[in-house]
Amino acid sequence: MATPAPSARQSAEPAWRPEQLPAFPAIALKALNLIAGRDTSLLELCELIRPDPAFSTAILKIANSPLVAFSRDITSVMQAAMLLGFRRLKCVVIAVGLKAYLKGPFTPLLQSCWEHSVACAMIAERAAAGESGFDKDFAYTAGILHDIGRAAMLTASPQPYAQLVATQVDEPRDLLPRERELFGVDHCEAGASLVRAWDLSTAFLEITANHHDPARRSFGTASVIAPSCALADALGFALEKYQVAPSYSDLLDAFSVAARNRFPPEAEALTAEIANEIRVMQTV
Repeated sequence: MATPAPSARQSAEPAWRPEQLPAFPAIALKALNLIAGRDTSLLELCELIRPDPAFSTAILKIANSPLVAFSRDITSVMQAAMLLGFRRLKCVVIAVGLKAYLKGPFTPLLQSCWEHSVACAMIAERAAAGESGFDKDFAYTAGILHDIGRAAMLTASPQPYAQLVATQVDEPRDLLPRERELFGVDHCEAGASLVRAWDLSTAFLEITANHHDPARRSFGTASVIAPSCALADALGFALEKYQVAPSYSDLLDAFSVAARNRFPPEAEALTAEIANEIRVMQTV
């Protein structure tokens, strides 16, 4: 009798073990803990960055880029930090940290994952800025982190995951059951497990676990993440191939009126702004 072909789960990579994955860069974790409310200072963050060549170079490149457009050359991390400001510095450190986490050959799919996270972060920050009582710093950080489970899956199993996203789907959550079949978890569950493994604020658990679940309504700043993720995809910063993409105006309707007023009337203007920031960060 012929031996049955192995199932997708049987032929997949080993079971999901977050403790065996690379740690998120310590500097970026420090910035995450800052935004989550653990006290530290600009000086402490600078002291953390300065000995690290990758992060210090990244900060100086961004401070001297056309995106920031200071009138003189910036030659020190402290000088860059003072001019960028604490909020901007934290955002840059976290975005660069995600790129560092996606180490190894930066394949087109890893690049797309990173670009999607930056796009989601920028959109979420803009939306939160329009809402009274929302924390735009947390919104940016949550946008960067929302797909960390997917980033980890891509890092751990690049080829199987690339094959997974090669087929068209109607919407992002259609991939979740396929991920569970292949890896034993979906990228939302994987992201939540990493938040726990890295001892991050529990506020990030909701973000990573529920951003594709329409039944789990989020409140406060966290409520901007799911529509920001969908809008980032529609603007062209997506991993998957969608059969039908919602319109820009329809996706803006998912935000409150106050948040919608923060966005340009045409999608092209927002896409160009995001692409410009990604281009600058891409050089670091």
